[in-house]
Amino acid sequence: MKRVYAVTAALAVSLVAIAALAGCAKTTNKNFILATGGTGGTYYPFGGAIANIWNTKVEGMNVTAQSTGASAENLRLISKGEAEFAIVQNDVMDYAYNGTDMFEGQKLENLATIGTLYPEVIQIAASKASGIKTIADMKGKRVSVGDAGSGVEFNAKQILAGYGLTFDDVKKANLSFKESSDGLQNGTLDACFVTAGVPNAALQELAISAGLELLSVEGEAAAAISADHGFYTAMTIPAGTYQGIASDVNTLAIKATLAVSAKLDEKTVYDLTKALFENQAVLAASHAKGKDLSAAYAVAGVSVPFHPGAAKYFREIGLLAE
Repeated sequence: MKRVYAVTAALAVSLVAIAALAGCAKTTNKNFILATGGTGGTYYPFGGAIANIWNTKVEGMNVTAQSTGASAENLRLISKGEAEFAIVQNDVMDYAYNGTDMFEGQKLENLATIGTLYPEVIQIAASKASGIKTIADMKGKRVSVGDAGSGVEFNAKQILAGYGLTFDDVKKANLSFKESSDGLQNGTLDACFVTAGVPNAALQELAISAGLELLSVEGEAAAAISADHGFYTAMTIPAGTYQGIASDVNTLAIKATLAVSAKLDEKTVYDLTKALFENQAVLAASHAKGKDLSAAYAVAGVSVPFHPGAAKYFREIGLLAE
């Protein structure tokens, strides 16, 4: 009898151990990819800070921030099931979801929103010598609208349209931010569009070396642009942001946005959304852009539907209607 008991006891211990291991496996099998951007940009380190919060605050979570070619590539990765999360521009996400502009005829499936993260501001600079004071003054002028096919180029197209202009009305150039700044400085350009965080290094350099005019997007034109393109939000560039700019400048912004696979389950996305916004102070301590994160801000400028898990969290805290 003792022998039988010993075997039974050993079996019971083994079964408990197996159950425990099974339980551990169950809580550690959530391995996800967060697609970000280049290692020299903002998306990659910021994505790493978000992944760290998720991995330390949500049980069984293992999210890896992966360097990528940024917004357009990230959305394709989610659509193909090669990433579960991504940081993207909300305007590019809108194009992908609806199959428009840079995604004309290439509508992507499987996209949903967790929330917006921080602003990327439309900054429109003109040289002092150009005589340009408003966007309407750009007619016939030499204007850089960002790299060909970039999100900046589409921002420029949409904003010019709000003032009754098209690319045919300007002498369009497709240049990087640095090349645009150099062009304004050496006189080969009159104005440029920059969509980026504030302040932008290229515009800071221009303001110091040659001075600049910073143009407003406001009033009826801004309202019409925002009505046509739901991803824009109003933004003010504070006086003093750039040397020589003594007054606040009203403009529009797009937003860096946290996208998610629509196929991911509701509970997982709810847990991750809750963990992110309830640990904003931790994120802010890890990366400067974390200071811009807030739940109230996250639900504005969203044109692609929220994931049900994110929507559940925002409804619980009173930011979305039931």
